[in-house]
Amino acid sequence: QVQLVESGGGLVQAGGSLRLSCAASGSGFSINVMGWYRQAPGEQRELVASITTGGSTNYADSVKDRFTISRDNAKNTVYLQMNSLKPEDTSVYYCNAQSRRMLTMRTYDNWGQGTQVTVSS
Repeated sequence: QVQLVESGGGLVQAGGSLRLSCAASGSGFSINVMGWYRQAPGEQRELVASITTGGSTNYADSVKDRFTISRDNAKNTVYLQMNSLKPEDTSVYYCNAQSRRMLTMRTYDNWGQGTQVTVSS
C-alpha cells in the first residue's frame, strides 16, 4: 500500500498564499501521476492540478496562472503553491497518486486524508 501524508493547509486572507505538500511512502511501488483535487461541501471532487513523472502539468481553468504544481521524484513528494487565493478556493484539498505495484504491475489510485484550505474575504 501507498500512504499519502499531506501538510500545509490553513486559514489565509484573500490574495494570500499557501503551499501544500504531499509525501508518498510505501515499498514495492512506483509512483506515476500525482495531483491535487478539492471538494467543497455539497460539491463534487474536482481536479485542481496534476503532474507526471516527466513534469508535464495540467491545471483546472479556475487556478491557471495562480497555482503551480511541482514534484520531487526522488522524495515522491508533490507540492501545490497557491498564490492570489480567493474565497472560492476554500475547500478540502486531497492529494492523489497513481501507483504501480512492481511485482504485479497492477495500478492503484491512492488518496490522502485531505487538508482544509480556508480563504477569508
